[in-house]
Amino acid sequence: QVQLLESGGGLVQPGGSLRLSCTASGSILSINAMGWYRQAPGNQRELVARIISGGNTNYADSVKGRFSISRDNIKNTVYLQMNSLKPEDTAVYYCNASVRPVGRVYHRDYWGQGTQVTVSS
Repeated sequence: QVQLLESGGGLVQPGGSLRLSCTASGSILSINAMGWYRQAPGNQRELVARIISGGNTNYADSVKGRFSISRDNIKNTVYLQMNSLKPEDTAVYYCNASVRPVGRVYHRDYWGQGTQVTVSS
């Protein structure tokens, strides 16, 4: 049993910053990739940023240079530092992690419940 819990969303003015965090808990053997996705009303869910256990990252073009993803493997936590926020960043942000649970031989995707980020003046 694995759960992901996000925090850090909220309302911010354009140009402002937020930091999202997501912690995986439960009977976890290992985690390879962790990342953030977002979905605005009427839009498809899209990858925002992803980080693997070795530290390699990738970002959506729309956030490159503004957002930074990092992780703490001891805490099983992934962070998304969001700077220079724009109104078009408004969305529900979902944490994702590829987790190998205790007792399983393969990794599977888990999702958090989402946290709302609203960028508005």
